[in-house]
Amino acid sequence: MTESQSAQPGDGFPKTSAPATRALLAAGYTELSQLASVSESELAKLHGMGPKALRILGEALAERGLSFRD
Repeated sequence: MTESQSAQPGDGFPKTSAPATRALLAAGYTELSQLASVSESELAKLHGMGPKALRILGEALAERGLSFRD
């Protein structure tokens, strides 16, 4: 990101597919930590959210000592 670009919603998410990022933003999630309050199965229902994106998000949460809600 250059200095002239400002941070966009979703910058806190790990690199995943554009459809998955759009799905998260459309559902109102703007920070990775917010995903700890939702179950993996709920996220899987979002259009554009696939198994690979869920794995990447789960790993990113785990790196921060968090996980999806049970």
